[in-house]
Order: sequence, then structure tokens, then C-alpha cells
Amino acid sequence: MDDLPLPLPQSPEFARTCAALGLPHRCHDEDAAVWQIQSRRLPVLGQVDLLSRGPVWRDPSDTAGWLRGVGAMQRGRPLILNADGLSGTELRAAGFWPLVTPVTLAMLRLGPEAAMRAALRQKWRNRLNRAEQAGLKLDWSELAGDRDHWLLQAEEALQKHRGYRGWPPTLLRAFGAANPGKARIVTARRNGHPVAAALFLCHGAMATYQIGQSLPEGRRLNAMNLVLWEGMRDLAARGHSLLDLGTLNADDAPGLAHFKLGTGADAVVQGGTWLYHRALAPVARRLPKFFAA
Repeated sequence: MDDLPLPLPQSPEFARTCAALGLPHRCHDEDAAVWQIQSRRLPVLGQVDLLSRGPVWRDPSDTAGWLRGVGAMQRGRPLILNADGLSGTELRAAGFWPLVTPVTLAMLRLGPEAAMRAALRQKWRNRLNRAEQAGLKLDWSELAGDRDHWLLQAEEALQKHRGYRGWPPTLLRAFGAANPGKARIVTARRNGHPVAAALFLCHGAMATYQIGQSLPEGRRLNAMNLVLWEGMRDLAARGHSLLDLGTLNADDAPGLAHFKLGTGADAVVQGGTWLYHRALAPVARRLPKFFAA
């Protein structure tokens, strides 16, 4: 398994998914870093490149060199960068314009089962203990072989109800088809009926907890604790060392944030979202310093 942890949007698995869907996409591999760029057309800006969760650095000491080359690399095309490993001061000096403040991710290190269980927060561990005694049965399936799984339908309905956007089912199914064995669903059942499930996407040394849903009976039985714990155990056994649990939003979803952190995950602040445009770069370099926070 590749030792360089690559976030999902920077992984070969994601590149294969984009290729399968015919989405404009470019991969770069240099001594200092690797990164992937998606392209899409946006109102006003026209054709825009997106670099999400990258670059991934082999040599973090060479960030300045990479930033100096952005203008030549883009050849006039705007670039939206979800910065990872780059400071606001560096980005502003390189001509990037701040768009969105940094988000915080829950990142969970995987390892021996005893160590992971010891790292669980007490309330989370107590709920897991109760779920383990509730008579729930667990089973695994591959998304590629179950394209109409109820989990996808439930997630799509919840996105519409709550007005948030995640990966559309089409993209999830394409990932499963392009990467056999790497889009895996664990389901908890009570008396043969599903009560909770989660989808994990595997990519090199990392994996991503992509979606999870618990039905009312599952919530009563703390089934999601058991589902996620089973995912942690299985992924660690398969050699994955880091699980991305996604964004922490303590304001809008405090319960979900507490659930993720209860696993022992670290809260990791990202670098924010920035725009590079050749016409804006001279102004961006003169922005007040508080924009680089």
C-alpha cells in the first residue's frame, strides 16, 4: 500500500472515477508534491480549475517553489485551491484571494484494535458496549454489486431535506465501478432488517467515511457506533492507517461533530479556499494581513 497518505480528491482512485465519467481532470507528479486538478465551467469566471485537498507534499520545505510556479502552470486559467499545508501568509504573497475560511476535519489514526478502543471517549465507548449487546448483526457488501442500496437512497433524500450537498449517487456508483473492492458498505441489522449503514471509500493508505445513515431503531440501539467501529477495525486490518471522517461543524451539526470526535479523532484545521486569477494577483498581494489568517 502506498505510504504517502492521499486525501480522496488527490487519490488515483478519484482520478479513475473522473476518467470513467469523462470529467476534465489533470494529474501532476513532481519531486516535491503530487496534485490533481479538476476543471469545470462557472458563471462569470468561465473555465475554472479546482485543486482540492492538495498539493500533497513529499517535501514540505518547497511550498514556496510550487507557489511561484502557479501562474505559469495555469496559463491564465483561474484556480480555486482548497489549501492543505499552505499558510494564508504564503498564499496571499503568491497572489491568492481568500474566498472561504478554513474548515476543520476529523482525522482518525487507525492501528491495533486495543489501542483504538482505548482511544475512544468514554461515552462513545459506553454506547458501543450497549450496541454490541443489542443483538445486531453486521454484514459487508460492495457498492459496485449493490448500486441501489437503501443507504444511497436515504442519503439523497436527507440531502434534499436538509439542503446540503454531498457526493451525488452517480459519482459514488462510478467510484465503486472504477475501483472494485474499494467502495464498501457495512450494514447493521436487527431481526434481519437494516437499522444503520455506512459507506467507506478506500484510497491507498487512507480511507474516507463517505456517508452514514441510522434509522430510528438504529439510533435507539446506538447502531452507528457499532457500524463505525466495525469499519475502523476492518480498515485497520486491511492496512489503512488514516480514516477521514469529514468536516466538523459544531454550529450546525454539534451532535455529529461530537460523534466523530468520540472515536478519538483529531480535529485538523485546513487552509481555507483561495482563488488565483492573474488579473487579481497584484491586488491580492496587497490585501491587509488579517486576510491571511
